[in-house]
Amino acid sequence: MRPEQPARVLRSEKHLRAAHADWTWRIPDATHAGDDVLGLAHAPAHLKRLGQPRDFDADTPFFPGIGDHARRAVAAAVEAARHALGKKTPVFSLMRPPGHHATSTQAMGFCYLNQIAIAALFAQRHLGAARVAVWDFDAHHGNGTEAILHGREGVFFASVHQHPGYPGTGTQDLGKHTRNWPVAPRTPREKHMAALRASLDAVIAFQPDLILASAGFDAYARDPITSMTLETEDFATLGRWLAETRARHGHPAAALLEGGYHDDLPLLIDAFLTAWNMPA
Repeated sequence: MRPEQPARVLRSEKHLRAAHADWTWRIPDATHAGDDVLGLAHAPAHLKRLGQPRDFDADTPFFPGIGDHARRAVAAAVEAARHALGKKTPVFSLMRPPGHHATSTQAMGFCYLNQIAIAALFAQRHLGAARVAVWDFDAHHGNGTEAILHGREGVFFASVHQHPGYPGTGTQDLGKHTRNWPVAPRTPREKHMAALRASLDAVIAFQPDLILASAGFDAYARDPITSMTLETEDFATLGRWLAETRARHGHPAAALLEGGYHDDLPLLIDAFLTAWNMPA
């Protein structure tokens, strides 16, 4: 069975609604993901290709309506960035498909549109965020995000990911504003968390007006497609770090769901969001 499927978010939504009746839920407005918005990161030929009924690759097949699903994920990312900058409170986009592998011209690795890159560029152009940092803690390198954002003024990208592992990129830094922390398979949790702490410290040092997190939960020790060692409490630690970053440095943040394919995904998201929502 294909690991990236609707059940990921449906089960997570059901769990989170039951566990947190006081949380506010919003449905994204798809009109916020028109071609003008998508064009901030993607070439016109790629947007046209999304509607053509043929697979992109073995991991990224065509499904009827997949372009609309991807646009809604982009709309949610844009609204999450807007909320973070306006309300200064935690916000999480529980949408699929993920996006951080999609380049400006290519869908790949379950990803059709790169919603976090689009949200970063939208925040700069339309929301007054001159400096935006992307913190990617998904188990896979955010190669598409890196390719789209690298070299752009006022943008910082940091990724901590398994290497060797898909897609095989992210083995070194590409300058002071494009940073990578490759982590070997089965690295002890403490070393992996140290790399995550170092990457977030680099994000904070950039002094961003907005932090966008590519929140992947596939570094979980029992995830079926990776070989990493993090436990539920480690994702809670990541959430606590974001809460502390907001309290100490004033940096607003939004997180967008990327990977995470174990049945425990709802619990992992819950641990992360609950800790992030707690007073620091």
